[in-house]
Amino acid sequence: MNTKTDLRNLTQDEIVQYVEGLGQPAFRGRQIMSWLYRPGITDFSEMTDLAKKFRLILSENARIYSFTDPVIQRSSDGCVKFGFPLEDGKIIESVLIPEPDRNTLCVSSQVGCAMNCSFCLTATMGFLRNLTPSEIVNQVVAVGEFLRSEPKGKLIGPDRVTNIVFMGMGEPLNNLNNLIKSISILTEQRGLDMTSRRITVSTCGIVPKMERLGLETDVNLAISLHAVDDTTRDSLMPVNNKYSLKELLEACRTYPMAKRKRIMFEYIMLKDINDSDEDARKLGEILREVPCKVNLIAFNESPGIPYKSPSRNRVYAFQKIVRDCGYSVFIRSSRGEDISAACGQLAKQKQGEQTDA
Repeated sequence: MNTKTDLRNLTQDEIVQYVEGLGQPAFRGRQIMSWLYRPGITDFSEMTDLAKKFRLILSENARIYSFTDPVIQRSSDGCVKFGFPLEDGKIIESVLIPEPDRNTLCVSSQVGCAMNCSFCLTATMGFLRNLTPSEIVNQVVAVGEFLRSEPKGKLIGPDRVTNIVFMGMGEPLNNLNNLIKSISILTEQRGLDMTSRRITVSTCGIVPKMERLGLETDVNLAISLHAVDDTTRDSLMPVNNKYSLKELLEACRTYPMAKRKRIMFEYIMLKDINDSDEDARKLGEILREVPCKVNLIAFNESPGIPYKSPSRNRVYAFQKIVRDCGYSVFIRSSRGEDISAACGQLAKQKQGEQTDA
């Protein structure tokens, strides 16, 4: 096990504290931060505005961890799925969703997931462990390097990651400390210099931790809702047995966010389970007083998961009813289904084994 301090696990303030502990002035920490996420920087010897003696001290005590040898799968629709091997042999997956004006990266926050949602393939893995801030941020770093290495004629969108959604493996709020640290690194000007407006955190509804996310970050919040009554949601999402719909929606009503912002409610539509006209009308009722918009997602069918996708006409009819209640309602097009990269399809069953639907 590598005992050196991985500086990509640290926020800028923590790096300042670290170098002060090595007898260096605070500005050296800010210098290091400005180097850590530059393209191609993998070694302290490349940080040319640091004294050679200090670079040697850093190399003896610290390191810059990065991912190597990812498994890359390309979808016919342009999506790219990455399998990143971690130092302990575990594997996480990230999905790049390119569009002409943006590159959205779906990142993981845990290896596996403990939430056990019945419609999600990741749930079949169980929970293995939390990701470190470095392991979260390195997904963005690695995909950025991938984009810069792509031939210009092959790029669909920009040559960088522009948007991040925490919708990959795991429940982000169950790894809240590392999530908040990674957001600090992502948005730090000397770090990856991303705007919080382009970062979205999705949660299945860990009610006690939602307020802290809103107080300590300015990212967008998405709620995985997927049902309009407790009975249905209990059967789909065990988290609802602990935090009921009433508690979740009250936390959304009081969520600390700027007035201009709205919460995104994600609603996976399951045939004959939660896709009726009555469900649509009830959805419009329960979201009252919550500044929000709604994302409808037709279920992505996977082997071993006992649900079916509704027809496109059923999705359109559901959308119209909710829209007539006064909400902005979008239908999310599934991407990457042919490489098991669509919503709810990320999973590694065994170490080194790819699970493809």
